[in-house]
Amino acid sequence: MRKSQRDPNSLLPLTPAGFHILLALADGEKHGYAVMQEVAKRSQGKVRLGPGTLYGSIKRMLSEGLIEESDERPDPEMDDERRRYYRLTEFGQRVAEAEAERLAGLVDAARAKMLLRHLKPA
Repeated sequence: MRKSQRDPNSLLPLTPAGFHILLALADGEKHGYAVMQEVAKRSQGKVRLGPGTLYGSIKRMLSEGLIEESDERPDPEMDDERRRYYRLTEFGQRVAEAEAERLAGLVDAARAKMLLRHLKPA
């Protein structure tokens, strides 16, 4: 069975690092350092992916077919040729959506248990 035909739920739950990487790539391709920067910014510095975690996760995600290395590169005058750019695959997009739905269900359960009193019900 091709990876793109697999059930996205078969890879859930994702690791926090994996989900953060997929979120960072959801709006377009990025190189590793840009992924690290976006994760830190989005989490207001609460999540920082070190190089080992980032590139170990990227290696696993490449082998699972969640992301792929991009052949397209920005202008060489504006970029370091050693950088590798990554983007979501169609399967990776479906897995990210499935994980977001799973997490939304957990947030709904937390609301129902009054664990998120400061947030209004959805």
